Amino acid sequence: MFTAIQLAAASANTAGTPATQQDTMGSIIYMLCSFGVLILVFYFFMIRPQKKKEKEAKEMKDALQIGDEIVTIGGITGIVVRINRNSQNSEDDSIVIETGGDRNKVRVMMWAISKNLTMHDAVEEAAKTAKPKKEKAEKSETKE
Repeated sequence: MFTAIQLAAASANTAGTPATQQDTMGSIIYMLCSFGVLILVFYFFMIRPQKKKEKEAKEMKDALQIGDEIVTIGGITGIVVRINRNSQNSEDDSIVIETGGDRNKVRVMMWAISKNLTMHDAVEEAAKTAKPKKEKAEKSETKE
């Protein structure tokens, strides 16, 4: 805003000379470039990470299985007993979890799930990457 005030003052003082028109054009270009950089900063530091988190949360909720231990956004932990998926509207999806020693069952909306403490895919991937490393180590030991 300060540059806009300076721009208006400069144009009011000398409104017809070619040198001031070039200065005015240069300051307009500078201002547009500044806004462009600001928009890029907002995208890379605010919008993109948020979309990435939303995508990871959706993948986690889609990968839920019966028997997984989950935590809700309210802090309730439990084991998934039943999954009710509504194909028309994902907002209506719910799960039933079993909590506590009394085995109380609670119905929770899918959007209220915060974490999946049972990570099946991560364990499987870790096991797959560990096997080739072990095999390489064993082969190098037998060669020596």
